[in-house]
Amino acid sequence: MKFVSLFAGIGGFDLGFERAGMECVAQVEIDEWCQRVLTKHWPDVHKFGDIKDVGIGRKYQLPSADLICGGFPCQDIAPGSSTRNGINGERSGLWHEYFRIVCEIKPKWVVVENSSNLVSSQNGDDFREILRSLSTVGYDAEWGVLSASAMGAYHQRKRAFVLAYDNQIYGQARMGHILSQEKIFENGRGKCEGAWAQTPRDFVGMDDGVSGRAYRCRVGGLGNAVVPQVAEFIGKLIMEIENERTKQKQPATA
Repeated sequence: MKFVSLFAGIGGFDLGFERAGMECVAQVEIDEWCQRVLTKHWPDVHKFGDIKDVGIGRKYQLPSADLICGGFPCQDIAPGSSTRNGINGERSGLWHEYFRIVCEIKPKWVVVENSSNLVSSQNGDDFREILRSLSTVGYDAEWGVLSASAMGAYHQRKRAFVLAYDNQIYGQARMGHILSQEKIFENGRGKCEGAWAQTPRDFVGMDDGVSGRAYRCRVGGLGNAVVPQVAEFIGKLIMEIENERTKQKQPATA
């Protein structure tokens, strides 16, 4: 499973999906500090800056992929937003660039992350528009609000996730509930809890001599990032489905 990471940040999706057994083939991230973090940990992965520069007829071409993931900016959606213009806002409006790339690459899977407020933004109109857009190009979708604490973290950090899949490949409305609360409750802690064991609760801090800008960049990068353990959980659910499909397609042996 090869994936392209949009709005990659410091690589939360990327790390989690790699832990689940996937391969990152491209990262799109405009922030220079985040780019340096990505370069340190994924030196051999293709990297691009502005999402508006990539795609058909643009400055750069993205590689083909089985999956596209990303958390588009939440500034116009989150509860603290000063504009509350939703996916038509200056920042959160980059959802439309995300969707453009989905239409161009047509991956089997699309995973979208944002503030938990996404489901109610503009009285639910934004969320309905995202689901409608994905449906018009052949995707079924389900969604859920997952928290880091469900994976054993010390903090809650609720985020909305949309998991869409090509209904020509997987069959319309035949996938069941991938993000069901039962699966999250039964499997989340068991699969990912151990990863938090060595993580100190006060891992964000600033020593004397560290510039304020570096501290702000670090806190901003962490604040915007997808929690890797949550991404890993979703990635493993997808890989279970893919592995089962592979088994079903293999011819029976005598």
